[in-house]
Amino acid sequence: MLELYCSSQGWEYELVTDIGSGMNYHKRGLQQLLDGIINGGVQRLVIAHKDRLLRFGAELVFAVCEAKECEVIILNQGKNTSFEEELTQDISEIITVFSARLYGSRSNKTKQMIESMQEAIAKP
Repeated sequence: MLELYCSSQGWEYELVTDIGSGMNYHKRGLQQLLDGIINGGVQRLVIAHKDRLLRFGAELVFAVCEAKECEVIILNQGKNTSFEEELTQDISEIITVFSARLYGSRSNKTKQMIESMQEAIAKP
């Protein structure tokens, strides 16, 4: 969708993607994007949804863009929500992220325990 939009506008673009938590500020793609904006290499930031950039803190990136005269285009603005709706959505997202971390860490511990047990059983 982003590629189609940028192409239809006649813009040169580079697609930056990351996989990971929307609360992780150390992702390689985010660091690459911020470096490009700060160094003046990014003239325009086009994103599909605001929360696709960062779950929390996108406004800081937008402030850096404004300071560096980098245009920000959000394709899907979504509906206007009340303060209470935004707060509810934010809390839900926080719970989702931390639940995923918790179950992910438990999953790793379980895998390690199973591997250790298999090794112990395999030893003569």
